[in-house]
Amino acid sequence: MTKVIAVILTYNRKELLRQCLDAVYSQTTPCDQVFVIDNASTDGTQDMLEDMPYPDLLIHRLSQNLGAAGGFNIGFRLAYQHGADFVWMMDDDVIPKPTALQRLLEANALLKTQEVEYSYLLSTAFTEGGLVTNTPEVSHHKNRIGYHSWPLLAEHGLVAVSRGTFVSILVPRLTLETSGLPILSMFIWGEDAEFTLRITKTAPGFLVGASQVLHVRQGSGSISILSEDNPARFKYYKHFIRNNIYMAKQYRPFHRRVSVLLRYLRMAFTLLGRGQYQKARVVMQGLMASMYFAPHLEAAGDPVDASLVSIQTFTPSASSQQKAMTDVDSLA
Repeated sequence: MTKVIAVILTYNRKELLRQCLDAVYSQTTPCDQVFVIDNASTDGTQDMLEDMPYPDLLIHRLSQNLGAAGGFNIGFRLAYQHGADFVWMMDDDVIPKPTALQRLLEANALLKTQEVEYSYLLSTAFTEGGLVTNTPEVSHHKNRIGYHSWPLLAEHGLVAVSRGTFVSILVPRLTLETSGLPILSMFIWGEDAEFTLRITKTAPGFLVGASQVLHVRQGSGSISILSEDNPARFKYYKHFIRNNIYMAKQYRPFHRRVSVLLRYLRMAFTLLGRGQYQKARVVMQGLMASMYFAPHLEAAGDPVDASLVSIQTFTPSASSQQKAMTDVDSLA
């Protein structure tokens, strides 16, 4: 029997996490297990999780915040090592519609019937206002007569894609076996893009139109230090710039690599011209960091580096689970 493990990464957003968990446990096709990766939250997330009334919920609390990249790395790793045939990954601000997982698994069945290889399946994400968000990059794979093949299954609501996000992504075990994990040392911004670009080298991913989720983002639009107005977030753009340059080196042709470098150099001078010296310094730090960034790719079966992080694993209290069973019985 196919084993699906949902993995939710969270950090200091316990109310959003509660909504996400409610939605995951309301799926028309239930998961076999649900993992929460708590990235060392400090807002009472652990206390809330200990009282969660859900079965088959396993909480993994990290000893320190490893950033989104580290959290997703640990999440995929633990689900794989717990025998998942599919890992359904998402952030805590993703609210899946009730049929989201069902539609992903139906797409898997269709692709299997059609004998189409794929690396991942992705839900279609919407904002609270009903606008499409987190749009993936259409695949550039070509068929044997030289045409892009992304429309092949459009009649079934499937579009072949390459770069995507972790906003409700279903990754088969085979993909993790052959391609490894997201890069932990990326820390934040870009780990999902790098991972999906890497795993689609041999087979595309597919956007599943019928699988829909709500993405409750704190900010809207694309990420850019030029428009960033929160000084507490400035420092993270060093990772964003470094990671983007790394991806250009790995997955883009030479002229695109040069274009990315020139864009960030121009950005630094633009910020200097505006007198935004703190932002300009961060851009230069990202450029410098990219010169030496050569991350190690980890296999899904590798153990977690105990010198980097320790993991406390627990389940909700027995009283909470008994309450959940009683509530269900009362509805019968």
